[in-house]
Amino acid sequence: MPGHINHQRRQLLLGAAALSAGVLPAVANAAGEPLKVGLIVPMSGPFASTGRQIEAAVKLYMRQNGAGVAGRQVEILLKDDGGLSPDVTKRLAQELVSREKVQVLAGFGLTPLAFAAAPVATQAKVPMIVMAAAASAVPQRSPYIVRTGFTLAQVTAPMAQWAVKNKIKNAVTLVSDYGPGLDAEKVFVKGLLEGGGKVLDSLRAPLRNPDYAPFLARVRDLKPDALFVFVPSGEGAAVLKQFTERGLAASGIRLICTGDVLDDDLMASIGPAAAGVVSSHHYSAAHPSAENKAYVEAFGKANPGMRPNFHSVGAYDGMHLLYQALKQTNGDSDGDKLLAAMKGMAWTSVRGPVSIDAASRDIVQTVYIRKAEASAGSFYNIEFDQADKVRDPGV
Repeated sequence: MPGHINHQRRQLLLGAAALSAGVLPAVANAAGEPLKVGLIVPMSGPFASTGRQIEAAVKLYMRQNGAGVAGRQVEILLKDDGGLSPDVTKRLAQELVSREKVQVLAGFGLTPLAFAAAPVATQAKVPMIVMAAAASAVPQRSPYIVRTGFTLAQVTAPMAQWAVKNKIKNAVTLVSDYGPGLDAEKVFVKGLLEGGGKVLDSLRAPLRNPDYAPFLARVRDLKPDALFVFVPSGEGAAVLKQFTERGLAASGIRLICTGDVLDDDLMASIGPAAAGVVSSHHYSAAHPSAENKAYVEAFGKANPGMRPNFHSVGAYDGMHLLYQALKQTNGDSDGDKLLAAMKGMAWTSVRGPVSIDAASRDIVQTVYIRKAEASAGSFYNIEFDQADKVRDPGV
């Protein structure tokens, strides 16, 4: 009888062990499956520099922090949307979610492209980390969007305030004719008017194949104290060179702008035309913090000939947000759980202190006023003033 009881006990124990072997590894395997991130950026076309910067920063973050976190390997599925067609971006997002089963979407070079992908994120309940697109309205397009880049309204407001303080009594605005440009125009005009200034004209250049010559001719005729410019990353060199070549600088008109125009990735090609231009932005490769010096050095070593720009930092921080959220969920990639972990998160970025506003899911950060100066054989945006904890003011 005791032997029979022992046999039964042994069978129960073996059964329990078999059950554990059947269930526990399955749970572990589910938790240990790769976390797939669909990274949609322009790797070709006029905004390819944005895609290159984002890809380089994602790779650098993973090299420094490991290819996995919280028991999950992180797998990046890079897709080139060309940067111009919202339909292409939406199709890529749909394919990544339905075929590739990605648990996170990320990237998004321009606002119309982020708008196109937003319904896909909502329907799939997949977090969408917007690293570059900068219209104020972007997070409103999906409750699953979190932004780690910036907004044009956010970086423009401090420039309008600076212009008023520095006796710019009248100005002309020149912006690219799409969401972020219209945001920048509206916020700058509002700030200048509130400070007692005048706006002599508001000019809008087409986003595709822009020719700035007729707009600059109009500026030269109006003779404002300053021309305020926003064009997306990649277009700044053309504006600055034509501004100088057409004699606007020599005639005493000041060019002031958002930092997109003086993209760090382009400063070498812009050269002396950048000298003395004042801009407002959330990141400069010349930002003097220890974190940024280490970042610029590591980025340069990993990508010879490239200088990190603001889009790279949006991507680097986007990966940080994802890794920290995964740590908080213990590797659980459920969209709602990841999103909840991301809301309200704060950290010290290479650009300075940042946080994700829990209500808006938008980034809160320092905006710097900078002047382009020659340094170490090239031109850099040297910070000389700042506005702390700037939220998107909305438009």
